[in-house]
Amino acid sequence: MRGRAAVRRFLDRPVDRRVVTDILDVARSAPSNSNTQPWRVHALAGQAKDALCAALGDAHANRPEAHTPCYKHFPDVLGERYAARQAAFGAIYYGSLGIDFDDTARRNIQTAQNFKFFGAPVGLIFTIDSSLERGSWIDYGMFLQNIMLAAKARGLDTCPQISFVKYHEIIRQHLSITPYETIVCGMSMGYADPSARINALGLPREPVTAFTSFLGFDG
Repeated sequence: MRGRAAVRRFLDRPVDRRVVTDILDVARSAPSNSNTQPWRVHALAGQAKDALCAALGDAHANRPEAHTPCYKHFPDVLGERYAARQAAFGAIYYGSLGIDFDDTARRNIQTAQNFKFFGAPVGLIFTIDSSLERGSWIDYGMFLQNIMLAAKARGLDTCPQISFVKYHEIIRQHLSITPYETIVCGMSMGYADPSARINALGLPREPVTAFTSFLGFDG
């Protein structure tokens, strides 16, 4: 778990479909309430991935204002503690790339790498039945974590990406996703580029004592 991190630069090295299938086969063991298994995966490689990336890249470069996310990840006003962590991440992330936080143009170029799956050979798009409630999204999170850990155990790395939800209409068209499904997120998967500084950010985590209340324990 500690070895897993979001990788944002991958080697140009293919991943066999059998490996992806094996990862998903293991990940489907994730728990879900009443065994409802609310996940659906769209796995992309080769020309299929390239076509989607081209469409997303064009929209991001030329018509970003025409697209809005299919759901909000954060509230309009982010709480102080969360905003502070977000700002710290931005400083570390863009600092590793030598990009000034106020350099909007270069930040936008870097953001565009999301829609190329950061050069990974495999792209995953996850959807959920739109009729399901928040509890099923909790189940989905455990499934996603299983995928990332199973990939790591097989020498692969991943990056879960919320950025894709902004361009859900384009993704829906390319992947023939029904109107009854909501795009949850995307994920890049492949072999990490060990020479890329951005792949070794070392992001801080709060200590256990900062988020846990222990009641009834001895000692």
